[in-house]
Amino acid sequence: MARKVRTIEMQRLTVEEFREAAKLPLVVVLDDVRSMYNVGSVLRTADTFRVEAVCLCGITSTPPSAEIHKTALGAEDSVSWRYYPTAVEAVRDLQQQGYTVYSVEQVEHSTKLQRFQAEEGRRYAVVLGNEVKGVHQEVVDASDGCLEIPQLGTKHSMNVSVTAGIVIYKFAEQLILE
Repeated sequence: MARKVRTIEMQRLTVEEFREAAKLPLVVVLDDVRSMYNVGSVLRTADTFRVEAVCLCGITSTPPSAEIHKTALGAEDSVSWRYYPTAVEAVRDLQQQGYTVYSVEQVEHSTKLQRFQAEEGRRYAVVLGNEVKGVHQEVVDASDGCLEIPQLGTKHSMNVSVTAGIVIYKFAEQLILE
């Protein structure tokens, strides 16, 4: 039977080491995400895979916040984040910096996530939308493309933090994990 590894045995990075470490060439953009718990969860997942940064847009709350900290567990201190008044502004800024931006949304002509192949040497950003309304249409329009997670059940959407975990893992799997 396998023994669980204790936290002290994991030899995790310090916040300072994290900031200096090589990053997954991915920025996560949150478009009007209303739940601070979802924001914290996305930050924690971003820490797990050393995501380059998270953009918090519109009504999306920013640290410091007890609710964000409850799920981020300190990732709000390690992961680089910045605020934009709108996700469109974030998308345009990232595109000017050379990022290829994908909205994660159910749209005509989307690329199914399982068929997406990230290219080595490119920098990416993914936009995740509001828990009820998804990614705003004008953000979809400004994006370079859309990724869609296939859904086989009766529901038409997933929690935004779950979606973030799936999408971030897909990029990490292709670009930094062995």
